[in-house]
Amino acid sequence: MLKPWKHELSATLKAAILQRFGLDHEPVAEVPKHRELGDLAFPAALHLARALKRKPREIAEELRGGWSLPRGVRAVRVEGAGYLNVFLDRSRFAARALTLDTAAFAAGPGTVPGKVIVEHTNINPNKAAHIGHLRNAVLGDLLVRALRALGQEVEVQNYIDDTGVQVADVVVGFLDLEHRSVAEVVAIAEPFDYRCWDLYSKVGRWYEEDAARQTLRRDTLHSLESGAGERSDMGRLIARRVVTRHLATMRRLGIEYDLLTQESDILGLHFFTDAFERLKAAGAIALEAEGKNAGCWVMPLSETPEFSGLEDPDKVIVRSDGTVTYVGKDIAYQLWKFGLLGKDFAYRYWKEEGLWTTAREGAEDHPSFGGAERVINVIDARQSYLQKIVRAGLAALGHADAAERSIHFAYEMVSLSPRTAQALGVALPGVAEGKSVEMSGRKGIGVKADDLLDRLEEKAREEIQARHRDLPHDELLLLSRQIAIAAVRYFMVKTGTTRVIAFDLDEALSFEGDSGPYLQYSLVRARNIERKLASASGSALAEPLEAERVAALPAEVWADELWDLVLAAAQIDEAVERATASLELSIIARQALELAQRFNAVYHHHPVVQEENADLRLARRAAFAVFAKAERSLADLLGIPEPERM
Repeated sequence: MLKPWKHELSATLKAAILQRFGLDHEPVAEVPKHRELGDLAFPAALHLARALKRKPREIAEELRGGWSLPRGVRAVRVEGAGYLNVFLDRSRFAARALTLDTAAFAAGPGTVPGKVIVEHTNINPNKAAHIGHLRNAVLGDLLVRALRALGQEVEVQNYIDDTGVQVADVVVGFLDLEHRSVAEVVAIAEPFDYRCWDLYSKVGRWYEEDAARQTLRRDTLHSLESGAGERSDMGRLIARRVVTRHLATMRRLGIEYDLLTQESDILGLHFFTDAFERLKAAGAIALEAEGKNAGCWVMPLSETPEFSGLEDPDKVIVRSDGTVTYVGKDIAYQLWKFGLLGKDFAYRYWKEEGLWTTAREGAEDHPSFGGAERVINVIDARQSYLQKIVRAGLAALGHADAAERSIHFAYEMVSLSPRTAQALGVALPGVAEGKSVEMSGRKGIGVKADDLLDRLEEKAREEIQARHRDLPHDELLLLSRQIAIAAVRYFMVKTGTTRVIAFDLDEALSFEGDSGPYLQYSLVRARNIERKLASASGSALAEPLEAERVAALPAEVWADELWDLVLAAAQIDEAVERATASLELSIIARQALELAQRFNAVYHHHPVVQEENADLRLARRAAFAVFAKAERSLADLLGIPEPERM
């Protein structure tokens, strides 16, 4: 909410510059590092000095006298070499903040034109989600929430690779290794994704015993792509059941989607065939006649500067056996996202899950999907090469603008800290020596996401019971779930995306320090102030917190540290803008942490309930209420629920 003040002050200063000096200059506001220098500073005089051939301080003094200041500014001073430093009316500013709802603190100035498609999660539907998948889903969900808060229309898609190698291997496992029928797999009890987790790694070892068995994988891939036969039926069953489990896992964290895009529909509706013919016609792909890629359709990239330094820059789009690679299907999918394919899916509403899926035949009435202005694919950093090829494919087809607006939101992977690996029963060489553990689905190494959430809830219950022994069971379960959600969601985003993170249970669940539960604790502490005041019925303490009374407070009641808290709360919208523009979402987590730390630092020094001076008490209440609104706004973006107690 500080941003509108900056804009208004900049506009009035621009008018003063034009009137005084006849120059069209756009003043930019800065926030001084030191409180004694005011709340905002304008270096406009320094920028005008060369054109006017005058000293900056002289220009600043002249502007100060002719500046028509908006209401809410209590003073302007010339500081340093010629800065115009603005001091806001603290009481009016705090009162204005109190009138805003929670969402407004992180909101943008208005609606942003154009749709953004954010594709995230994208777990292969062949086994249970693991802890590494959570970073993708949490980052993607935070991005969606932040973009929507800034006024952007966002469509959330989750790509289901139901015709890929991973699903094919589980099909082979059930049909050829365990000799089960489709009906027998239907009857397997939940958790079905856990059952597939074990089978997937078992199939990998089975292939190693006899390489000839991999012909079964190729046969299965053909069947999955054609959509015909028992192998295809088994693949559809496996994917459907596993996706159902994935959606339930993500719902535990408050993560939802608008559309599930199924790879089988991209093939079944001939999206790839159309894109393939376009690539051929554009000369973007060629059929290799010899060498290791003989019989493959390849995108030659050795002449493209972005790929020229690679040892093997050419990328296979269609294998010699006729199956399509991931990147080939993704080029077609990316064309559709931008509305450039000239085709559309049919759609079905999956009532049990409450969302839409692509289909080959479907409902007549459905939301409008695709046709984005910008596409952001949340995929780990290991896929950077393939994402570049997708963009190269779009550019080769004459869609350079769409290629430019195809954004890869890359992030590094998740490992386990040694003590967490031991606590969760991941016994591997190196753990005892203090080495983190990397996940491998193929080897069956890792921690299932639901197991992690269960363990976090268990540890949270232990902590809560130690603090509140008589808590009702239902409330205990709710609190433990809320704390577990905060722990995992905050941990996944607090570190920059260029760093591998080692998830640690104790660090994530800490009620003090850099953690989600610490943010929750701060919110509970702020709300408890108002609870205590409200319980003092019949006294002045129980009076409502009214913005009009706050606006009339004398300036001397605002201690600098209280004012700093209010001013920090007023700047969170700019932090959200920086985070989304740079795709460095840890900025939002850091802002929430910094705000909570500021609050906790002043909380004990400025008591409210015990304060006898009514004006001081009101100012402190207002400052803490503004903090709570801003922190709650950030917590909503982070997907962190606010508990009743801690």
